[in-house]
Amino acid sequence: MDSLPIINRTYEAYKNLVDINHKLNKRWLYSLGASTENSFLQTIEELVMAKNAPKPLKGSYLIKASASLEVATMKIRLLFDLQLVNETRIFQLQNKLAEIGRMLGGWLKSTYSQ
Repeated sequence: MDSLPIINRTYEAYKNLVDINHKLNKRWLYSLGASTENSFLQTIEELVMAKNAPKPLKGSYLIKASASLEVATMKIRLLFDLQLVNETRIFQLQNKLAEIGRMLGGWLKSTYSQ
């Protein structure tokens, strides 16, 4: 995939989430699981839009991506708090999300400093 590293990392995190959701109970799969996947997909969509947007518009897409990522992180934490999935897998996913958040923050900071 020829893309930005942040998009690739988000894509990899999404694949991990799909694997986690595969093991969720049906009650949670179609509510919290699907909602979390949608938050990830929204984040990826906003990152791709920011990548292709002209410089004056990048910031708004990155802010939306940051918000979507924060919502996804909260949903992941809820999966952990409700003890619905293996905590090791959740911690690994949370580490990836933290890395993505740092990358996103750096990109956002660079768009406002130019």
